[in-house]
Amino acid sequence: MTYDVQIWSIRKRANRAKPYQRRWRVGHKPHSKSYALKAQADGRRAELLSALRQREQFDVETGLPASELIEQSSPTWFEHACAYAAMKWPDASAKHRAGIADALATVTPNLVTDKRGAPNKQVLRRALYSWAFAFRLDDGTLKPRSEVEEPPAETTAALNWIARKSVKVTDLETPSVLRNALEALTLKLYGKRAAENTIHRKETVFSNALRYAVERGLLGSLPLGKVDWKAPETDDEIDFRFVPGPRLAKRLIAAAGEQGERGKHLRAFFGCLYYAAMRPAEATDLRESACKLPEEGWGELVLSGSTPRVGSSWTDSGESFDTRGLKRRARKATRTVPIPPVLVHMLREHIETYGIAEDGRLFRAHRGGHVLSKEYGEIWQAARLVVLSEKEAKTPLAERPYSARAAGVSLWLESGVAPAEVARRAGHSIAVLFRFYAKAIHGNQQRSNHQIEWALNAADEE
Repeated sequence: MTYDVQIWSIRKRANRAKPYQRRWRVGHKPHSKSYALKAQADGRRAELLSALRQREQFDVETGLPASELIEQSSPTWFEHACAYAAMKWPDASAKHRAGIADALATVTPNLVTDKRGAPNKQVLRRALYSWAFAFRLDDGTLKPRSEVEEPPAETTAALNWIARKSVKVTDLETPSVLRNALEALTLKLYGKRAAENTIHRKETVFSNALRYAVERGLLGSLPLGKVDWKAPETDDEIDFRFVPGPRLAKRLIAAAGEQGERGKHLRAFFGCLYYAAMRPAEATDLRESACKLPEEGWGELVLSGSTPRVGSSWTDSGESFDTRGLKRRARKATRTVPIPPVLVHMLREHIETYGIAEDGRLFRAHRGGHVLSKEYGEIWQAARLVVLSEKEAKTPLAERPYSARAAGVSLWLESGVAPAEVARRAGHSIAVLFRFYAKAIHGNQQRSNHQIEWALNAADEE
């Protein structure tokens, strides 16, 4: 590539089928091309002069400006999306891998030259999500699942279609193409508006994929600024109208424990979500070795991992559970959580009654194996119907088991525990705690203000 470029005037050669010759030199190498019409030659010469005025480098071998050379060699968006998913795969958690595939499978069907002969929407999405953007190790090499396993015929046809029709990455420099991709992120498969958090999550993946295109030299710069579009605002703050208070939380946990043998087996599990503010995936991974359970007084849990269920397609082990470290922490990081006597007694009773799994886990499904979100979700819903009135049950009050964790964090804040300590125990950053629990923290600040005011008034009275 060089800036040493000279572009000569159009030369006319008589008695030629294409008499108008455009000539230019790049570095030491001359180039030429002939046209039937002078306007064609002049138009192309003007394009080269424009590139030269914009200080573009030219390629010595082809004689083309850098922008045109990039466009000629540009892979398709589908090829780039596969490369991006493969680049992220080794270091991403199973859940994040699935999220990347979900976002790419949403936007890729809209980045096509035309939709003639398009496969069924659901077939195409499944082909992209489960086969093109999911990977397997084959003889130590990471390959798309579609190259390692034999996909159904309709999947193969769908992937062949998207490979033929996909636009080039450089086409995303065009605002209309980029807007088409961004609008696709706002919709579900059959056109219904997606939730704000979903749009925001998918836009982040798409933006990162574009940044990777810049990194690879496929785009000169991030093109998102060319379009007047932004992801909708998300309201992360918890609605405390629907977070159970201490009395209701205790009743829900007790009712869950009365839902047959499955409920009895998971009563302490729900206790961990509330009294230790654990995430469900952290509770399913709780080991006996992590528990300090004295006969009297407070105990302690040393949390070091979680086992979220994400599906076997996204884990390295091929199991449906991904065993990993604590959320947004280094792999070997731990989190110590003091637990009140009520939870200590629950856990001691659970161990005495049900024992532990071979790997030391406290909680298992009623018939063995990992605790499924479907199982503890059903038990929680049954407990809601027992405890709540018919009117309350139709509201989001304590809607999910995760509500117990929110209730636990809220209890700590309302009890006057410093936000920094609450964040540490719950495994949040301070920023996330303030974003989600702003109202509860504000209430705690009001209590602190009253305490400071009382101290000031007492000093004045002396």
